Amino acid sequence: MLTKNTIPSPALDPAKSSWNFLEVWVDPMQSPPYLLMLLGDESGRCQILDPAEQYKLIKRCDSYDQAQLWLLEDEYEPIEGRLSEAELS
Repeated sequence: MLTKNTIPSPALDPAKSSWNFLEVWVDPMQSPPYLLMLLGDESGRCQILDPAEQYKLIKRCDSYDQAQLWLLEDEYEPIEGRLSEAELS
């Protein structure tokens, strides 16, 4: 029997700079809890993506502090740990 992967994933864009780290943030007040991804690049800029909406870009930030503040204001909490690109190479 043939199976097909139906899980959506973002298309890779080789023209974009690579990511440096990934954090997962959660809104624990929702049931089930809602997750967002924070991707940081080597220049310090960050993007907040929604994996439930096919990795739709929610917010671009010029710094990690700006991204963190935005998430905290919306009552998201970081899940402990950070995944770096170097760990996957």
